[in-house]
Amino acid sequence: MPAQVLKTVTTFSKSHHRHHRRGKISNNRRTVSTKMAAATTLALFWRSGGCRAFVNPAARHRGGPLLSRKLPSLHRHSQHRPAFLRSSVPAATVDSDSVTTTNTAGGSPTNSPYDVTNKLAGITGQYSPQFEEGMYKWWEDSGCFQPRTSEGTETKEPYVLPMPPPNVTGRLHMGHAIFVALQDVLARFHRMRGRSVLWLPGTDHAGIATQLQVEKALLSEGTSREEVGRETFLSRVWQYKEEQGGAITRQLRALGASADWTRERFTMDKDLSESVVEAFVRLHEKGLIYRGEYMVNWAPGLKTAVSDLEVEYTEEEGKLYYFKYVVDGAEDGDEAEHLPVATTRPETIVGDTAVCVHPEDPRYAHLIGKEVKVPMSTRTIPVIADEYVDREFGTGALKITPGHDPNDYTLGKKYDLTIINVMNKDGTMNENAGKYAGLDRFECREALWSDMEEDGLVIKVDPHTQRVPRSQRGGEIIEPLVSRQWFVKTEGMGAKALDAVKNKDITIIPSRFEKTWYQWLEDIHDWCISRQLWWGHRIPVWYVNDSEEYIVARNEEEARQTAIEQGHPDDVTLTQEEDVLDTWFSSGLWPFATLGWPENESATDSDLQKFYPSTCLETGYDILFFWVARMAMMGLELTGQSPFSVIYLHGLVRAADGSKMSKTKGNVVDPLDTVKEYGADSLRYSLVTGVTPGQDIPLNMEKVVANRNFANKLWNCCKFVTDNALKDMSEEEFNSLAVSGPVTAEEFAALPLPERHIISQCHKLVHEVTSAIEQYQLGIAGSKIYEFLWDEFADWYIEISKTRLYAGNTISGETSPETVRTARRTLVYILDTSLRLLHPYMPYVTEHLWHHLPRSAVSSNIDEDEKAHALMLADWPQMDDVMLVTNEDDERSFITFQALTRGIRNARAEYNVNLGKKIGATIVARSSDTIDQFRQELDSLVLLCKLDPESVNLVLEGSDEHDALLTAASSNNSVQVVIQDGVQAYLPLSDLIDPVKERQRLDKQKEKMGKEIEKLAKRLESPGFVEKAPEAVVTKARAELKELEEQMGKIEASLTTLAEV
Repeated sequence: MPAQVLKTVTTFSKSHHRHHRRGKISNNRRTVSTKMAAATTLALFWRSGGCRAFVNPAARHRGGPLLSRKLPSLHRHSQHRPAFLRSSVPAATVDSDSVTTTNTAGGSPTNSPYDVTNKLAGITGQYSPQFEEGMYKWWEDSGCFQPRTSEGTETKEPYVLPMPPPNVTGRLHMGHAIFVALQDVLARFHRMRGRSVLWLPGTDHAGIATQLQVEKALLSEGTSREEVGRETFLSRVWQYKEEQGGAITRQLRALGASADWTRERFTMDKDLSESVVEAFVRLHEKGLIYRGEYMVNWAPGLKTAVSDLEVEYTEEEGKLYYFKYVVDGAEDGDEAEHLPVATTRPETIVGDTAVCVHPEDPRYAHLIGKEVKVPMSTRTIPVIADEYVDREFGTGALKITPGHDPNDYTLGKKYDLTIINVMNKDGTMNENAGKYAGLDRFECREALWSDMEEDGLVIKVDPHTQRVPRSQRGGEIIEPLVSRQWFVKTEGMGAKALDAVKNKDITIIPSRFEKTWYQWLEDIHDWCISRQLWWGHRIPVWYVNDSEEYIVARNEEEARQTAIEQGHPDDVTLTQEEDVLDTWFSSGLWPFATLGWPENESATDSDLQKFYPSTCLETGYDILFFWVARMAMMGLELTGQSPFSVIYLHGLVRAADGSKMSKTKGNVVDPLDTVKEYGADSLRYSLVTGVTPGQDIPLNMEKVVANRNFANKLWNCCKFVTDNALKDMSEEEFNSLAVSGPVTAEEFAALPLPERHIISQCHKLVHEVTSAIEQYQLGIAGSKIYEFLWDEFADWYIEISKTRLYAGNTISGETSPETVRTARRTLVYILDTSLRLLHPYMPYVTEHLWHHLPRSAVSSNIDEDEKAHALMLADWPQMDDVMLVTNEDDERSFITFQALTRGIRNARAEYNVNLGKKIGATIVARSSDTIDQFRQELDSLVLLCKLDPESVNLVLEGSDEHDALLTAASSNNSVQVVIQDGVQAYLPLSDLIDPVKERQRLDKQKEKMGKEIEKLAKRLESPGFVEKAPEAVVTKARAELKELEEQMGKIEASLTTLAEV
């Protein structure tokens, strides 16, 4: 207990209260308001939706206690359920397709829809995600994920999400988990809002990744793709795809992805392959595809060019090699005139075609225009000048190797330098390397440097940390080299994509990525689309008679016809291009090729006409250029339309400390393991809430645990409503609580203050969440639902409802049927509404719990002849922007009531008052309306604050009664609690403490503190200490003495006051 007895206690703010509770996950009992679990959602307005089929609900789960001690046990007993359900509780067993129930009355097995079986089984035990798999099957088998075609959806624009296709043979990781969580929120939200939603899934053939796995298998068998040949190799790849493919889509389902799997596509499907060919042909006909030589990222192990996305840069310890470029014509010897040059890759010296210095560098100005000798070669190369050179790096002189460095390549083009390739496709040195031909590039490095050292050309070698480009797939060091490849001209296409964002035809969220979009597209380079692989879409080009002449065609028959028309004989030899197209080329067609392009370009009732362009492309910011920008370019060029209206970018999921997840670091979190232990809802909610678009997401497992506990609280809140608030009801009474629309203004006005407050807060929440999701602020919307359920519903209204439901919690010992009905209706209304709001974020637990509430038969989202009883197809709480009733005055009034309750409870906590002890209170308010409101909710105040109803007084400030009670409160040594809006409470000190024990405690504290004061005072009186000790030490000692003396004064004042008690 605080030392000061007569004191003013200020209340904690609601935000502090919430922060304190969230700061630590605990299952310990707390004060009445904080013991309540996070509330959930229930009420039954609007109409349901649905599906039919299966699942075993239930099971045990780890979680904290939920309700106050006065309530009956929440374990499932038949007497705690509505009467009409108690008579027919089935025993449920699960098979793969449905739930088989044995009716205990008749004993005959029946197959029932999941929602029926779930409802009959009741909410048992604690939350456990074991029901998720069966529920998902029920959704999918019942067609819940397919676009709705009912009346109403036709008048609204469809909402279309093209799912980024994961690798067909891949396995689930957190990158997949975050896009599923975000996209499913959008799909479920707009589906409930009455829009026809198409979330189109599929997989990518992943050229390099898949081919690499099959090549590894062949290598283990002692053979290679070259040995088995192309046809046999491709057969092996298809076999591998059939064996390994499908796992990733099953894993996406485990996360709750409500994608339309009946439309699932694969980039190598026949019609998609045809669309890839058509795109190539059309772009070539427009003059946008050509064959040429350019600098590419070459993977020597894979023997193919790779995209920038498939190159990862790592900081590695290397060396910086300093050597001499001797000026041609200079005398031999150590002192010969030379240019000092530094490089990290000596093996490329044999491919140098110039040395470049800064034009204003006085050290080398006299050498510009002269020739220097290439080490270990008979060649000489020029010294040129360009401002590109950094005079501060290395020696300030830069060797130029246009054939093996992208920056050098640019300079080489600028100054028309010779481009020399010194490497073979496998990373060995070729004939241009002279005597080093045949050596591996790294062997060449050592041999060349050794020879240069013998010739006196070496200056020194320093350690050097450098960014090393490695193949994302094979891990090998990438070699930049010039190679003949197929390219797409991107300047014009890029300009169209750039304008689409500038003109707001495409909106990027968050908008800060617009700048990045502009920078990339304004400085775009032609796109290398050929890959030296066998797995993928083979480039539709045929070479004529093994020459350089080629024909672009949709198939060999068309190519032959073209060749004949060009004058070649009928038996002309045609050889198809060996290379395949970059995977990103086919993926760039994804939004429209998956909907039937080009076959259905002119069809009036096709998916292409209905669902293209897409609404939103949601993906990670790391592939904004490599995939998203290319989709925009391809879509605009081939269809004349932007392929999507919104680009929503999420961040990368990182470890809890913000570092990148890595198997080497051991900090990788497996989403499937997380789902198995905590449930998909907990993981999804953790990934989506508390973050903003485009920001990286540190995944803290404590947050996942907290959200699992939140699901458990939700579970227990529903159990309280169904097992306690709604128990002993007939079926007619139970069903009468289902609401077909929002609470009206007339109905709202007739309700008591707590009910008006919670409904007003709920309606505001509906508006805020709806608005936030429409604006793609998904994290903010999800957090608001959590806060409402914790801070308003669970902590306050559920507790207050007990004074309506149970006569034992009222001062009079009575409660009326109308009061009970009002509380039941409000509990159902708020819980149902909240479940609907939370469903896009936590679909499994909300669906499971919603079936136990009273509800109407159908939803406006589904056809009348469907058996629609799924929350995911139910109406959103706010349809078509209908305004819901709210009242700011009622909210302010109830906030005052909350502040008074918190103030009294905080005072009890500070004085360590026993939880079961009831205390008196004199409550003073300036407003008579406030007094009337407190009087109407006196039952709630007494219950929540553990007050003695015989010792509670409500007094209007300034009245005669006020003056008399204030005098009495002061003489009785009361604790004053200052609230807000002129409200105060006086709590008798004798109710809060035991005076005898408190005096004993304070006497001991006084004695101990007196000794500390005496010791510190003597120290400060000592000249030796004051004069010799550092000034800061002396100042600190004086401050400590002053603080101790102040505390002693408070203790003595408290003892004086206690003497009068």
